[in-house]
Amino acid sequence: MKKLYIILFLATISGGLFAQTTNRTPMTSSTKKSEKEQRKLKRIAVFREQEEGENLFQRDFSGGARLNTDGWSGFVEMGYRKSRKVVNYFQFEFAEKKDPKETKRQGANSSGYYFTERPFIYGKANNFYQAKLGIGQRYLIGGKANKNGVEVDAIYYGGITVGLLKPYYVNVKGQDGVERDVKYDPNNPNNNFLKQDRIIGAAGFGKGWSDLDFVPGLHARAGLRFDWAHFNEIVSALEVGVNAEAYSKKIQIMAEQKDKQFFFNAYVSLQFGKRWNRR
Repeated sequence: MKKLYIILFLATISGGLFAQTTNRTPMTSSTKKSEKEQRKLKRIAVFREQEEGENLFQRDFSGGARLNTDGWSGFVEMGYRKSRKVVNYFQFEFAEKKDPKETKRQGANSSGYYFTERPFIYGKANNFYQAKLGIGQRYLIGGKANKNGVEVDAIYYGGITVGLLKPYYVNVKGQDGVERDVKYDPNNPNNNFLKQDRIIGAAGFGKGWSDLDFVPGLHARAGLRFDWAHFNEIVSALEVGVNAEAYSKKIQIMAEQKDKQFFFNAYVSLQFGKRWNRR
């Protein structure tokens, strides 16, 4: 009889445990299924955020090239989202200005015949480079409705400039028959710098760096930027606008042209990069 009671007791406990296990199993399966669906929905939401609709990424970094009406430049840019419509950005740019009168000519050899190995720019007094650092804002005008749309931003930007004047040297043959590298010197018109029949060719890009002259200045820019990237996490943009620059003294690029202290140009640029969210 005692054995019977023990068997009944063990059977009751086993049945209760089995019932609890049976009741828990559907809940665990349901929970796992729900979590899987949530992860899937989250991935879809992230994909949609990247592919289409409004861009709300917090950071972006890009680089590009700019063609100006008076030269060229390359730049890198870092953006920080301030609000839904406003992005603050920092930009570093390196540029060179060209005078519209610049034309390359052929140098002459010792016999007076022209050849093409060492072309030079006649009358060019200085190469003028600029290192620019500034801060600006992009203001959203129209966002992308879908992945095939174009985001349009107004941009306004300004900063400081360090102008770099590098003397332009040419190789000339003097009346004594000796070849020399000379730069433009208004106080020495007899150094053959402007005598084309004495010029053999350009002295080379490496000449003149030891004679750099630093000229501080300011610059400002306004324009429109069009970003056509299918994915919001990618930067693919074209920008058009105008740029103004002022320097602490007049800049001489050509020997026989008027020097300038203020520059104004139009530009078009292309840039590519990536966006992400801060963690």
